[in-house]
Amino acid sequence: MASRFCLARPLRLNTFLHNRVVGVQSSLVSKPLGTALVDPTGAALDTVLPEPRALYELLEERSAQERPADGRPLNGRLGAPIAPLAPESAGLTAATARLDRLAAAGALLVALPVFLQAPWVRLAPFSAAVFTLPLVLVGVLLEQRRHQGWSTAGSLLVGFSGSWLGGSLFWGWCRLHPLWHLPIEAFALPLALAGLKGRWRLAASFYLASLLGTACTDGVMAITGVMVHWREVLLAPLDQAAPLLHQAALGVFHPLPLAVVGLAGCGLIGLCQHYWSHPDPAWRLAASALATTLCVDGLFLAAALAAPQLSGLI
Repeated sequence: MASRFCLARPLRLNTFLHNRVVGVQSSLVSKPLGTALVDPTGAALDTVLPEPRALYELLEERSAQERPADGRPLNGRLGAPIAPLAPESAGLTAATARLDRLAAAGALLVALPVFLQAPWVRLAPFSAAVFTLPLVLVGVLLEQRRHQGWSTAGSLLVGFSGSWLGGSLFWGWCRLHPLWHLPIEAFALPLALAGLKGRWRLAASFYLASLLGTACTDGVMAITGVMVHWREVLLAPLDQAAPLLHQAALGVFHPLPLAVVGLAGCGLIGLCQHYWSHPDPAWRLAASALATTLCVDGLFLAAALAAPQLSGLI
């Protein structure tokens, strides 16, 4: 058996480790290993191969020459330099930051009508409704930009314009008819459903989430009996409307209305938590809009209890 190894072509170190991979000079890997294979004691191996320490120092020196400008060693196998890969966490962090900014923008656009649209519609409903046109125009122009941030902002603005127009129409001319609230707000429902499968997906998701929040609010108000006092509160003088609104808010804390409010609130919170971590930005935007609607409803209830004259309903 040993004679067959001796007659065969002597093995070389570069048969196993190519000098391009390891980075060792050809002079160190060109000596045969035939004698070392024949001698079972391995004495000849020490004369053929360099010492392990010398080989290790040579590999370290080669790796040091291949280091980047920042001085950090490159990760490699057996001293072979490999270009470092970009950390995956960097891309994930940037994507998460974009989703957070989108959610914050959606929350702002849900809360903005509470402080801006309500007093504007009361003073000049026609101009508030006409303001929808520049909102749509600016949104369309921004959506056509190549920059992703501007395009997202434009799509979101178009979705917000639908909610703005619906609110202006209702609070400007139909505010004494609460049953008309949801149908008027849903005037763009067919367009929003069609836009879910196209380039206006973000606009449609924001509008539909706002509409769902409105439907939940009106439904809870109808079930708890608060809507019965709607016309009475709006038609009463300011000094009488505040006590009426306060009494209507106190009715929510009866056992059955309170159970309905708690069940609806828990359902919306669970829905928001479920879709908040969805990778699709449209779902994150919808979750943000629903959560903000829930917070605004809670703010209205607190205002009706503590300071009814500050409520937007009066």
